[in-house]
Amino acid sequence: MPEEILYLTEELLYYNRLFLKYYQEGRETGIKHDFHEVIKPFANEVKEINDKWEKAMKKWLSLSNHKHLHLKQIKTTTEHIEQLSIQAFFSETSRTRFLNSQRTVEYFLQEVIKVIKN
Repeated sequence: MPEEILYLTEELLYYNRLFLKYYQEGRETGIKHDFHEVIKPFANEVKEINDKWEKAMKKWLSLSNHKHLHLKQIKTTTEHIEQLSIQAFFSETSRTRFLNSQRTVEYFLQEVIKVIKN
């Protein structure tokens, strides 16, 4: 179980960093991506990993007790990831809001990795 969670968490970290890259590129270049060609397939790819991660995390937390990881954090993180996977392609998205969500996801995923490795 922890190996699967570690793998999925690292995948989500990769995607989270891609969100930031795509967002910054969009703001700098002003390029608009086609929703059906680029955004939807990408968001669906992220959602598949995100859903697996959420399910595995809930199961893992129910089987063990962690002081610093809670169900509400998992729910919030999965919601942020879903939103970011789409907002990353829209440079009109509030910069502050986008960056705050992206950093929150980054921090929590790093915490999950720390807990698993220790």
